[in-house]
Amino acid sequence: MTDHPEPRLLLVTGLSGAGKSTVLKVLEDLGWEVVDNLPLALLDALIDAPVKSSEAARPLAVGIDSRSRGFKPAALVRQIKALRDAGGRDVQTLFLDCAGAELERRFSETRRRHPLAEDRPAADGIAREREMMESLRRWAEHVIDSTNYSSNDLQQEVRQRFGDSSHDEPALNILSFGFARGLPRNADLVFDMRYLRNPHWDAALRPGTGLDADVAAYIVADPAYEATVAQIEALILALLPRYRAEGKSYVTVAFGCTGGRHRSVHVADRVTRTLREAGHRPTLTHRNLDSAPQDGLEGRPPPASPASGDEQA
Repeated sequence: MTDHPEPRLLLVTGLSGAGKSTVLKVLEDLGWEVVDNLPLALLDALIDAPVKSSEAARPLAVGIDSRSRGFKPAALVRQIKALRDAGGRDVQTLFLDCAGAELERRFSETRRRHPLAEDRPAADGIAREREMMESLRRWAEHVIDSTNYSSNDLQQEVRQRFGDSSHDEPALNILSFGFARGLPRNADLVFDMRYLRNPHWDAALRPGTGLDADVAAYIVADPAYEATVAQIEALILALLPRYRAEGKSYVTVAFGCTGGRHRSVHVADRVTRTLREAGHRPTLTHRNLDSAPQDGLEGRPPPASPASGDEQA
């Protein structure tokens, strides 16, 4: 008789702004069933809901935090204990922590209000939430402090802890970024897209991103685009089996341009689609997509071309 491992249940909680949404997105990419902001009263019903036999062993991640209806840390701890005592599932808790100053910075940058300080400074809500969550933090088997993590760093941490180590395929992450805002950490391959013409210097395209059709068309029209990007795709596809053979668990491929909003975003998006069509399961991250366009970061504009029919001086 074959022993089947207990299906995994991971409760993802922690401080608001510490990265819960990022964690749940990565778990979903890893094949987990993900439910976010579930009312605490519905947790047992979700776990007991019937599933198809083919999905019975699929791991389940549930996001619960101070915004969840009926959230009480002490009650959640009791519920976790009851689930463990009942058996049948491997129940674990992941708590996401972060320093108060960094959380204040994140809320300031995103202009979101802290859920426990709608009409007060974010620092008040952060302090209140930290005190409220302390018992849950002590209970958790997994604690990740995201204070010094970029989004990509946090993704890699989650993949390392909760990825399926029995799967031969390396966990593959495609990242776009801006060189003006620093090189990404932990990138295995970095491709510089600054050789392509820059949509930033077209006033109509500047506000857009590489995900917009008109910006993409501008980039694709560069004479060097198709041949070079196709060669990059072929190189990555050729390297992935070698990485797998060497036992490499994680591969991050980064595409950079100056500001990280146009060329790198478009190429990373295209390469991700190509890899998925080839049977791979990459995660796509745009590190600087939401950064404001700045002329000072983009260097000098290209020399103006003479208008059609005009003679050069």
